[in-house]
Amino acid sequence: MSLSEFLQEELLDVTVFTIPIGKNGIPISESTAVSWIVMAVIILLCIILGSKLRVDHISKRQAAAEFIVTKLESLISGIVGEGGKSYVPYLVTVLLFLGLSNIMGVFGFKPPTKSLVVTASLAVMSIVLVEVAGIRARGVKGWLHAFIEPMPIVAPFNILDVFTRPLSLCMRLFGNVLGAFVIMEILNHVTKVLIPTIAGLYFDFFDGILQAYVFVCLTGMYIKEATEIGEP
Repeated sequence: MSLSEFLQEELLDVTVFTIPIGKNGIPISESTAVSWIVMAVIILLCIILGSKLRVDHISKRQAAAEFIVTKLESLISGIVGEGGKSYVPYLVTVLLFLGLSNIMGVFGFKPPTKSLVVTASLAVMSIVLVEVAGIRARGVKGWLHAFIEPMPIVAPFNILDVFTRPLSLCMRLFGNVLGAFVIMEILNHVTKVLIPTIAGLYFDFFDGILQAYVFVCLTGMYIKEATEIGEP
């Protein structure tokens, strides 16, 4: 098999199984199945770390859980500002989901974020949240008025910005994860020795976690911008 054929095969988002509902069933793609695995791992960790919590004489498990939650909330709160603190739990969840999804290649799975459907869905969800934050901060009239600020002539550009933001979030995440996946597959195809292992430390861990942070950071900045508009 040539390298190009190998890459084409690896980049396909194949159907791994079909749920027998309806006439033809519901096909479940590989990216969806791996996304479910990621969500199951996060839920399981939350159950394990969040069980048997106490106010005093806490266990090491509870101390670890409190440390992780505190650090993540502090990190995100510094991005969204005071007006966006109610959106911190969502952003922390997205950060965990993306971070774990991007490093799934280490465990032999294809990262679900290399699928445009997954990244586009997350981007749309985030931008809808941004617009909801703007409406909650200013009210519907104030939110609509923001499109003609600082002057009515820029309204078309402000409206266009609503659609270009999710596209930017989607393509940035998709492009970086896909690029890293392709590079790792080429290295694994060409050589099986030390180089893929070393490269994997960067592309699977550092770059994967970095891209998750960049996605959440940009979403948090958009939320901060939307909520600060409504502040006096």
